[in-house]
Amino acid sequence: MLRRTMLAALCALPALLPGPSAQAKDDLVIGVSQFPSSLHPDIDPEVIKAYVLDFATRPLTSFDKDWKLVCLLCTELPTIENGLAKFEDRPDGKRGMAVTFKLKPDLAWGDGVPVTAKDIAFTWKAEKDPGSGVANPHSWNLVTAVDVVDEHTAVLHLGSVDYQYNQWGYILPEHIEAAAYAKAAGPGDYGKQTAYNRAPTTPGLYNGPFMITGYQSGSQIVLEPNPHWAGPKPGLKRIVIRAIENTAALQANLLSGDVDMIGGEGVGLTIDQVLALRKQHPDRFEYIFKPSLNYEHIDLRKDNPIFSDLRVRQAFLLAIDRKTLNDKLFEGMQPVAATWVNPLEQNYAPDVPHYGYDPKQAKALLAEAGWKPGPDGICRNAAGERLSVEFQTTAGNRLRELVQQVLQSQWKAACIEVRIKNEPARTLFGETLKKRNFNGMVMYAWSSSVGGLPRQTLSSAQIPSAANGYGGSNYTGFSDPTMDADIEKASTELDPAKQKPIWVEMQRIYAEQLPVLPLFFRAEAHVVPKWLKGYAPTGHNGYVSQWAEYWHPG
Repeated sequence: MLRRTMLAALCALPALLPGPSAQAKDDLVIGVSQFPSSLHPDIDPEVIKAYVLDFATRPLTSFDKDWKLVCLLCTELPTIENGLAKFEDRPDGKRGMAVTFKLKPDLAWGDGVPVTAKDIAFTWKAEKDPGSGVANPHSWNLVTAVDVVDEHTAVLHLGSVDYQYNQWGYILPEHIEAAAYAKAAGPGDYGKQTAYNRAPTTPGLYNGPFMITGYQSGSQIVLEPNPHWAGPKPGLKRIVIRAIENTAALQANLLSGDVDMIGGEGVGLTIDQVLALRKQHPDRFEYIFKPSLNYEHIDLRKDNPIFSDLRVRQAFLLAIDRKTLNDKLFEGMQPVAATWVNPLEQNYAPDVPHYGYDPKQAKALLAEAGWKPGPDGICRNAAGERLSVEFQTTAGNRLRELVQQVLQSQWKAACIEVRIKNEPARTLFGETLKKRNFNGMVMYAWSSSVGGLPRQTLSSAQIPSAANGYGGSNYTGFSDPTMDADIEKASTELDPAKQKPIWVEMQRIYAEQLPVLPLFFRAEAHVVPKWLKGYAPTGHNGYVSQWAEYWHPG
């Protein structure tokens, strides 16, 4: 009898153990709809990669949730006022700058090796190399020399004055990456040799509060606290980033409890799904809709003969009803864009050309450009060629695919044929865009820093090619001498009042030439468990994960 009683008690024990919801307060499973094509911080720019890396790797400086520039790895933000940034006369007669960074003394990589000024010097060496394939090498190319003063102090000598002199991103671990860099045999080869791609669970790659301890390509990434992190102790013991590329399946996983939350920043559910979810389950999660600098748009292949005519590009934009899309799909939360500059930014120019919905004018412009409706309603030119282009976006993103279908229908009404050909995000961003292997149009988002210049996306020097290791993100092939000159002028002007007219001209050029079709500025939708505290989205590319050490159960 006693034996049966004890057995019954033992059988009942599991009911007394903590259930999944209690475990979630130690382990957080985040569902995302994309998986990074690589993990090197500065090769192949992707929102999903930056989102993942920001848990584990800190830049020297970043903007916080209040859009204020702050130090993350340094002790004090260098400024002209505090003397850590100074103008200096260069041997070539030009005016440059000397910017001093003092690293926090207790920083360490995940293997316990100290983060030092030598890491800054190595990062400069690797990322100024045109063969490295770095997406945006401009900042490091500005540096003509790095003086390692001591273990924690480095002086960056800039060859010219630059308004972003105190904005610096990730640094690389010399003790690991120097060997990979040395093995690189030619342009783009460093991306194949880097430990970030070959051995992403190497602890010494990460200097943030977490480090990547598990990696299943295309499936999930596991992060655990960095034992050598000297900052605030993370409130979570384990974070799992789980990729479910179909957003409908991602929502099902959230409701079943297989994931605890959905990543924001455009890597999770679409805004219409989150709006519907809030109506169905208003009290189950915290729902956050954060206006952001993320700019949804459509890249046009500039050297496609169809898009070489400005009138055709204008017609494509006039033929789509972006305002109604915003009202119907996004409840008015995603304002229609005229250029890449958000109205929230101080350099926004309201008076550049705006294109409303005008299908009649679209048809008139097409006719003027030599495109007349054929017997099937699709336009043809004098040679009998159809006005037909390929249209791509991230496969499995339900909202993008819905927008794509609406646009396809609206273009058809204007005698334009659009052929949909979608790819998984890791393929679209990892190969198709990177190597400009698209023929028509690609819809995706640019993510911007506060006040960030469009050098990476609009400078002619940033058109990816084999020669530059497919670095840069000017996928359209846009090239305009005035835009190039304006980017340089804005870069060297420290006075905001003198910068403003330069920015106005850049936006005017963009709106007049239409290298891309502007769509919306996104409101990023976050679905967060009610027990998670300290979660504060930023609305820019210093993502919420950059502050993950402050997340905690409550």
